[in-house]
Amino acid sequence: MPLCQICKKNAATVHVTEITYFPVVEPGEDGGTEPQFEQKHVCEQCAARGNIPYAGVIAESKGLAMLAMLKASARRVRDEGQKACPECGMTLAEFRSKGRLGCPRDYEVFAEHLRPLLLRMHNATRHTTQVARENPTPKDDLKSLRAQLEEAIRAEAYENAAKLRDQIEEIEKHPHGDG
Repeated sequence: MPLCQICKKNAATVHVTEITYFPVVEPGEDGGTEPQFEQKHVCEQCAARGNIPYAGVIAESKGLAMLAMLKASARRVRDEGQKACPECGMTLAEFRSKGRLGCPRDYEVFAEHLRPLLLRMHNATRHTTQVARENPTPKDDLKSLRAQLEEAIRAEAYENAAKLRDQIEEIEKHPHGDG
């Protein structure tokens, strides 16, 4: 192992390559830049004193702890993908690849994964049934729109909330559909 270039006592454990670009000023050249490389080999103490940036060696115990965390994370992801519905047998991995659920129970089994997806798609996490009436009144429309507006605000779907707000204002201006 080479000796530190600064103190010339300790082993050089920090190796830094500095790249500097100098303008090319020669006849016929396009004025580009040309890199110049300078390598420094120093010990950790001299690197710290000289403010030379380096990533210190990870202590073995920290490295082992980090490795254990990475393994646990990979195991959790693998196990999550193998999580299956007890009724239809659909796994989370299958749902992700097909984009369709196998049965109604899947909504419960995969709820934590579906919630963000449903919020993005529908601006809501639960379905509110709207009974079709032959002649819905403006009052019925307002009630439904206000419920949708509250849900959109809760879901922070502000663009959708603004559209709903405008629809509500329009109905309130013309309550008998005369506008």
